[in-house]
Parts: sequence; structure tokens; C-alpha cells
Amino acid sequence: QVQLVESGGGLVQPGGSLRLSCQASGLIVSLNHMAWYRQAPGKERELVATITNYGSTNYADSVKGRFTISRDNNKNTVYLQMNSLKPEDTAVYFCNARTMIGGLDYWGQGTQVTVSS
Repeated sequence: QVQLVESGGGLVQPGGSLRLSCQASGLIVSLNHMAWYRQAPGKERELVATITNYGSTNYADSVKGRFTISRDNNKNTVYLQMNSLKPEDTAVYFCNARTMIGGLDYWGQGTQVTVSS
């Protein structure tokens, strides 16, 4: 059974930083495509960042240069380092895993990030 558990969200002032974590079980993060999505109130869920099984990364234009996705294979965990946060980054952030075999999607429960003074 695959489980993705996010943590690290919270309230931060504009310009601040947060690091989100996604602890995976039942799935090896280094062998699958991992991603972070976010969903703001009244908006559709949008892709924020991805990391492939090869370690290649990609980012939404809105977060390029500010966010970094990474993984720790020993901890089977994916991270999203978020710097220079803006109020428009406020959303629920979700961890996603897409398996290399079968293309199955798994989601975490989400963690709230609020950027406000």
C-alpha cells in the first residue's frame, strides 16, 4: 500500500522560506516520478515541480529560481524548498507519485502553506 505523507507547511511572512517534506512508503521515490502540486482556494490544482527517476527536475514558471525539488534516497523522501515566498504561493501543497510501471498516480493528504504578513 502506497502512502505519501506531507509535512512542513505553515504560516510564513512574505520573503520567508519553508521546506516541505513528502515521506513515501510502499514506493521507492528514486524509481518513480515525483512531483509537488498546489491548489489555492477557488483555483484548479497546478503542477509546481517534478523530479524524474533520473533526477531531472522541472518547475512551473511562477516558482523558477525560488523553489527547489530534491530527494533523499536513504530516507525515501522528497522535499520542496521554497524561498522568497509570495502571498500568491498560498495554497495546499500536495505530493504526487506516478509509477514508472502502469502510470499509477498516488497523492498525499496535502499541507497548507500560507504566506501573509
